[in-house]
Amino acid sequence: MRDRLTAALPTTISANVPGSEPSDRQGLGIDTFLADGFSLRDQLAAFLNLNAADLEQRLPGSTDELAALHPGAFDPEQAGRFYEETVGDGHLLELAAWHLGSRDYIADTLRLQQHVAKGQLLDFGGGIGTHALAAAALPSVDHVWFVDLNPHNRAFVSWRAEQLGLAGKLSTSRDLHHPDLPQRFDTIVCLDVLEHLSDPAGQLERFADRLEPTGIALLNWYFFQGFQGEYPFHFDDPALVEAFFRTLQQRFLEVFHPWLITARTYRPMAAI
Repeated sequence: MRDRLTAALPTTISANVPGSEPSDRQGLGIDTFLADGFSLRDQLAAFLNLNAADLEQRLPGSTDELAALHPGAFDPEQAGRFYEETVGDGHLLELAAWHLGSRDYIADTLRLQQHVAKGQLLDFGGGIGTHALAAAALPSVDHVWFVDLNPHNRAFVSWRAEQLGLAGKLSTSRDLHHPDLPQRFDTIVCLDVLEHLSDPAGQLERFADRLEPTGIALLNWYFFQGFQGEYPFHFDDPALVEAFFRTLQQRFLEVFHPWLITARTYRPMAAI
């Protein structure tokens, strides 16, 4: 896995691979995700050089293992370093366990994404790439720009895209500053990320500045550390949360969607 990670470390990967486009992109539809998470178990085991039994043994305890890495009294200024340097490939396991164990909920977020996704799509903090890969398979999406601090996540998602024949429609980068990224996006997807940021209101401002006037942002959040402190990596300071909601109300207008899930869709206020 270390050799594969090293090979995939360039900040942005945007290779157009001849013959890489699958003949039937609908193969990454909702039913396929519900069946096997887009071959997630097999791909994760191969990427991490684990056999199936070892992977199944590690998945159930992955959330506790990740929480154990958390320093407790968390310095907000160190949040980025925690996700970029400390969590390592443990984040892949934790995210895989969550996606495999919450398939019905995540399937609804994929249905919602399918409903709104178009053009140049940003998947911000995209983790193991479920939504990025599904978006890349949609004919309404021209290109997916996957942004994630964790180099293990970026390497895994690039590798998954190659395995699924989607490398020509998906690029990865560490952050939004890379010059290859478009100045404006038609769709922004940011799921299960905002509660991990020390300045989520500021991130909303950046999204508003980078979203096309007719674009849609697909967002959710959970500013809560849990009744028993089970989510130590979530920020929940009341002032931070209030600033977030004030910014959300000032910069975006919610757009109704019919799925009963926590994710919401928004268009920029300037588009009213």
